[in-house]
Amino acid sequence: MYTQQVLDYLKKRGQEVDRKIAFETGISLIQVHNSLKELEKSKKVFTCSITTYEYGEKTQGLMCRISGYIPPAAPGRKTAAK
Repeated sequence: MYTQQVLDYLKKRGQEVDRKIAFETGISLIQVHNSLKELEKSKKVFTCSITTYEYGEKTQGLMCRISGYIPPAAPGRKTAAK
């Protein structure tokens, strides 16, 4: 149900943590996890487990990114290749 919304968010942002995806899209964390499982089964997204410490408290999460996706180059002047 929310799979496409999560996929679109990752296309815009590149790599992101599951909690931030849930916060910024307004989708519950459980629904984000279910969407990520579906996307991982179809090999559209890669995830890995991460552990962070915030204010001395251990937090488990998932780092997510789109498989094989290279975001478009940023607009503006580029340096010349040597």
